[in-house]
Amino acid sequence: MPDQLIIFDTTLRDGEQSPGASMTKEEKLRIARQLERLKVDVIEAGFAASSNGDFEAVQAIAQSIKDSTVCSLARANDRDISRAAQALASAERARIHTFIATSALHMEKKLRMTPEQVLEQARLSVRFARNLCADIEFSPEDGYRSDPDFLCRVLEAVIAEGATTINVPDTVGYAVPELYGHFIRQLRERVPNSDRAIWSVHCHNDLGMAVANSLAGVKIGGARQVECTINGLGERAGNCALEEVVMAVRTRRDYFGLDVNIDTRHIVPASRMVSQTTGFVVQPNKAVVGANAFAHASGIHQDGVLKARDTYEIMRAEDVGWSANKIVLGKLSGRNAFKQRLQDLGVQLESESEVNAAFARFKELADRKSEIFDEDILALVIAEDTAAHQERFGFVSLSQHSETGERPHASIVFTMDGKEVRGESDGNGPVDASLKAIESHVRSGAEMVLYSVNAISGSTESQGEVTVRLQDAGRVVNGVGADPDIVVASAKAYLSALNKLQSKADRVAAQG
Repeated sequence: MPDQLIIFDTTLRDGEQSPGASMTKEEKLRIARQLERLKVDVIEAGFAASSNGDFEAVQAIAQSIKDSTVCSLARANDRDISRAAQALASAERARIHTFIATSALHMEKKLRMTPEQVLEQARLSVRFARNLCADIEFSPEDGYRSDPDFLCRVLEAVIAEGATTINVPDTVGYAVPELYGHFIRQLRERVPNSDRAIWSVHCHNDLGMAVANSLAGVKIGGARQVECTINGLGERAGNCALEEVVMAVRTRRDYFGLDVNIDTRHIVPASRMVSQTTGFVVQPNKAVVGANAFAHASGIHQDGVLKARDTYEIMRAEDVGWSANKIVLGKLSGRNAFKQRLQDLGVQLESESEVNAAFARFKELADRKSEIFDEDILALVIAEDTAAHQERFGFVSLSQHSETGERPHASIVFTMDGKEVRGESDGNGPVDASLKAIESHVRSGAEMVLYSVNAISGSTESQGEVTVRLQDAGRVVNGVGADPDIVVASAKAYLSALNKLQSKADRVAAQG
């Protein structure tokens, strides 16, 4: 077996299935470029057949990315597969990932197909895909809960038809490490032509074991590809976290005996970008990328680290991208330095006019904050990019009055279909008053299901990043806003979420 572990990132496909995490084409392209800088082997760019927007995003990523394989998901039918092939036509290296459910429960209740029909559909779909693309991945959805005898028949058939990667997903997060590892090993031993394909694992985190299950699939089962997402982003409890798998394999090479291509210095920047784009905040004690991942509060730990870092640190913070890099703002901050920092952060603006506009916002923020950190720059660019492509509602200005013993009052000016409107309202607090002032005109009727505030960087000068999650008629969206003033950030986040609610693009549910 090869000693190289392939990292297959599905942040832009499976990660995007998190409620409210839907991304625009421009946001997906920005993250894809960061994944390329991270040296991810395979980027699953989306599900091309699910919507015109997803098709265009996959197509744009295929045109832009040169160093990673670009992949599109497709159900096991000719239409989906053709659509994926069209979107990937200009890719330097393309992969079609097709799937069909194989568990008895899914075949009977969801597909309403017999096992023989599923077997034939899988076989014909891989044959059709193989005529359009040389690199074909096949996944039996809910594979871990499938009958092993039937699963072996399906996998043998699709390998014979030309599948080059076999992925065995634990779609509902039901597996436990030892059993899952032996399940993968059993399949590889029982399928006669198993040596003609790379075996892959795709685990969900419903029981908190996605990373452990994936690593067991690698160590015990012999899998050589792990499917994962930045920050473990994904529906329900999420997916296997890329940063945890990569650093486990790299830190414990003595145990796994495997190498990864990943440039780990770009892990933290990728984590920040995904978090700020989707509005899913990284918990402080999250392994590798959490704010506390390399913090030592205990006096004994602090003493040990000062004397020798490896007494309590098994990884170096700088090796995964934690650094003190910052641009100090002021009147002398230059455009070229700003442009270079954008490039260092993986942000590629399409035109000089966009660079100029971003630099103007940078200068404006410099007048309000003595130091600008990388997180500030990302928030500034991401928020403006989102607003530029979702223009029904836009923030203009806000004033609010809050005094102990008095009911807070807010007055806000925002654009609505290109025209400025003013809303006023009282509220339980300045944030409540501001959002009610918006609703006094919009009357969306949406239910707020999440309101979260996060400091983008340290100190009281930090910009506040606010995430607002709204739900209306079955749609769930996240809006993100950033500003040194938390009340302003809240209003921006609320308007961002309202803009997303206006987008009625339908998406086809993909593999879980």
